[in-house]
Amino acid sequence: MLVEFESLPDTSRVWIYQASRSFSSEELAELKEELDAFITEWTAHGQDLKAGIEIRYNRFIILGLDQSHTSASGCSIDASVHFIQQLEKKYQVELLDKMNVSYKQGEFVAYKPLLDFKKMAKQKAVSAKTIVFNNLVATKGEYLENWEVPASESWHSRFM
Repeated sequence: MLVEFESLPDTSRVWIYQASRSFSSEELAELKEELDAFITEWTAHGQDLKAGIEIRYNRFIILGLDQSHTSASGCSIDASVHFIQQLEKKYQVELLDKMNVSYKQGEFVAYKPLLDFKKMAKQKAVSAKTIVFNNLVATKGEYLENWEVPASESWHSRFM
C-alpha cells in the first residue's frame, strides 16, 4: 500500500540506497514510477505493506515501511533487494554497495570509496565538520534527525 513518505510514523523502518551518481531528471521521473509500482504491489505473506519512498539529492532512495501496520518478512525484504538490483542494472548505477561514503562539498554531494574517504580524512581534505550521510539509520525518526550530520556525530568519526 503506497502512502506519502511524510505520513509514515517516525517509528517506521527505513532502508537507504545511495547511488554512485546522480540520476537525470528523466531517470528520476521513471524511477519514481517504478518505485511507486513496486510499493503498490509489495506484500508480506499476502498482507499489503504500508510504505512510501523519498528520493533526496537526486541520488538517495529512502524506502520507509510502517511496521505497526504489517512487518516486513524475509521474503518481502528479499523482494525489495531484488527490485533494487534490477534498478542497478537498468540505470547502470551502484545502489547496494555499503563500502562507499557520500558527503557534502558545499551543495555538491560527493561519493567516494571508503578507503579514499579514509585517506582524505588523514590528509585533512575532509574534517569532523564535513556533512556526511549516515545510511545506517534504521527508523524514519533517526533518518530525519541523524542522517545528514557532521562526521563527528556519525560512524565516520573514527576516521577523523
